[in-house]
Amino acid sequence: MWHSDADRPKMADNMQYHIQCRTGDVSRYVLLPGDPERVDLIAQEWDERKFIASHREYRTYSGTFGGVNLSACSTGIGGPSSSIAIEELAELGADTFIRIGTCGAIREGISCGELIICSGAVRQDGTSDDYIDRSYPALAHHEVVLALIQGCENLGIAYHVGISCTTASFYCGQARPGFRGYTQSGFAHKIQDMQNAGVMNFEMEAASILTLAGIYGLRAGAVFAVVADRNKNVLEYSGIDDTIRAANEAVKILASWDSLKQEKHKRFYYPGITGGK
Repeated sequence: MWHSDADRPKMADNMQYHIQCRTGDVSRYVLLPGDPERVDLIAQEWDERKFIASHREYRTYSGTFGGVNLSACSTGIGGPSSSIAIEELAELGADTFIRIGTCGAIREGISCGELIICSGAVRQDGTSDDYIDRSYPALAHHEVVLALIQGCENLGIAYHVGISCTTASFYCGQARPGFRGYTQSGFAHKIQDMQNAGVMNFEMEAASILTLAGIYGLRAGAVFAVVADRNKNVLEYSGIDDTIRAANEAVKILASWDSLKQEKHKRFYYPGITGGK
């Protein structure tokens, strides 16, 4: 039996209630897949790895990649469980997050197996509404976006960059029919409406993660493997390995930029920093 403050539950040694990690268990850089099994795939690419905890949907490893300390923690599906991960990881000192996920592309010309780097998200996740008025934007941090772009370029991975739509429902929220063909009139126009606004894809976590990061002054971004082409009505589960490779590479890049910022006494990375005064 243990006792805790009910407002911010934690156990001995600052162990966080849901993710079951303590101070010192996680790096400042954390990769966030939804699937707990994907954490193992991420960690297999590292130079060193250590299993930390597995509790509910949250499975965590820490290790090193290219000389950089980093962690991976699964979030489960959707905004509620993702927000818990951000809250508790940030409590332990994490400040940079990269969501690694899958998505359904709605923009023409994007094929299954390609990657989408999220620059921002339409907030239909529901969870972020509990934090701030919906007029507040869900924006990816520019450094994370740039690092993911550079990572894809370094590795020769096909990618796109743009706005995602984060939904609270995989089926009806993404204009799919519900059980027994259940539908509403708005479903018929949702994909076209999003296309008209330049939205690239549907997914279920980015808006929650990006909104919380913005509120708390953290860095966050997201990269998705396209596994569904909604225009062609094709589902092809591919590209996951490329998201992992790109995200690991992006962490290495971010760490190098962070060192450069410290050396140059700059708060933000920008392309001309190496020659900046």
